[in-house]
Amino acid sequence: MLRVENVFKSYLTPQGPLPVLQGIDLTLESGSSLALMGESGSGKSTLLHLVAGLDKVDSGSIRSGEHRLEAMNEAQLANWRRTEIGLVFQQFNLIGSLRVEDNLAFQARLAGRHEPRWQAHLVQRLGLGDLLKRYPEQLSGGQQQRVALGRALASQPKLLLADEPTGSLDEATSDEVLRLLLELLDDTPTTLLMVTHSQRVAAQLAQRVVLSKGRLT
Repeated sequence: MLRVENVFKSYLTPQGPLPVLQGIDLTLESGSSLALMGESGSGKSTLLHLVAGLDKVDSGSIRSGEHRLEAMNEAQLANWRRTEIGLVFQQFNLIGSLRVEDNLAFQARLAGRHEPRWQAHLVQRLGLGDLLKRYPEQLSGGQQQRVALGRALASQPKLLLADEPTGSLDEATSDEVLRLLLELLDDTPTTLLMVTHSQRVAAQLAQRVVLSKGRLT
């Protein structure tokens, strides 16, 4: 499903190029899950942004299914993000002017893949039935993250990218959100790549790798 091959990425600074990723190789099969760990500044979010097509590699290749990201233009990448992947962030990023039910459907409608029965299933599994008419500001952090998960999965993406999705939650809420996510992924062929600092969270995914000094260990 996802193949990262010999990827290099650096950023220009006043002092010259700053190497961030130095020859990254990574393979994820369809339906699998992987925790990407490493210290702050190790390049985890950079790699996630490259996989999401939000930034371009300096060299190397990133393939997702039949798509080769470095060969795609911005319009093609935007369409690919809209239709093929789901994104979940630490800060939820819900749309404040939309009720929960419309936040849930937002990504699926953009992708042209809104299925009321699947959304109803997500609502039931995520325990959101009593919250559908509320706005994000009326929800707790754990409730908002459950909505964010539902929104990302409503379009039935092939690849789910999660950047510290439980990082702003307390331990009990974090465990509950992660449990729900992994249970829902069992019902789908969606592949999960998650950035996390938490050993406890990482231990619950199928695979774990550590990014250090621009390389995976």
